Amino acid sequence: MAINTEKNVYTVLFAAVMVAVVGAILAYLASGLKPMIKENERFEKQQNILYAMGVNENQGEGSVDFVPKDRVEQVFTEHIREQLVIEGDQIIQDDQAYLIDMKKQLAARKDGKNPRLPVFIGEKDGEEFYILPMYGKGLWDAIWGFIALDRDMVVQGVYFDHKGETPGLGSNIKERFFMDDFRGESIMDNGRLVGVKVIKGNNDPTNQNKDDNAVDALAGATITGNGVSAMISESLNMYRDYLESIRNN
Repeated sequence: MAINTEKNVYTVLFAAVMVAVVGAILAYLASGLKPMIKENERFEKQQNILYAMGVNENQGEGSVDFVPKDRVEQVFTEHIREQLVIEGDQIIQDDQAYLIDMKKQLAARKDGKNPRLPVFIGEKDGEEFYILPMYGKGLWDAIWGFIALDRDMVVQGVYFDHKGETPGLGSNIKERFFMDDFRGESIMDNGRLVGVKVIKGNNDPTNQNKDDNAVDALAGATITGNGVSAMISESLNMYRDYLESIRNN
């Protein structure tokens, strides 16, 4: 007997079967790809940490090129001397600290719990770096990154990224011309931890003034810039005691 494909019941059954089949295929692919996805996330974090401290493969003025994934683990081991985790008054070594999710740690802090805060102590060309992760909110969605400091609390490099900022505007936080402006800025002002602000109308387009704790805002991206300022301030304040101990020693 021929099936009457004109009936609504046929359409509903066909759609249900297709949803089940496609769902099963997607679930299978997601399960199979999960280890690869996790590995790529691990490599990406290592690349970002290294980039912040100036270990990258930039070629030319505007490039943002990371250590390749096939070498990043080796280079990470060579340059990151220690991985620490701060939890309350305790500081412990943890070679998996770079995998800590800062979004979850910020949520824990807001709930009154002690967050697990990773610190990466790196070395390049005989210089020591303290690299800290950051996480915040831009115009549309999450923004995050890493900031590398020396013992004097001067920024030696940063890396920023985002989930959904406006292309050509807020998305430019991950462009070289913006990130490079932070190098040389102090996060301290007369002994106070103030971070580095992104300021509209800073009147320092070439960022020659390194004593103002500020960089010029991105054109057309005021809210994203404010988010970067807030992210830096909030993230660094979580490390206030640890940063003070570095300065004092």
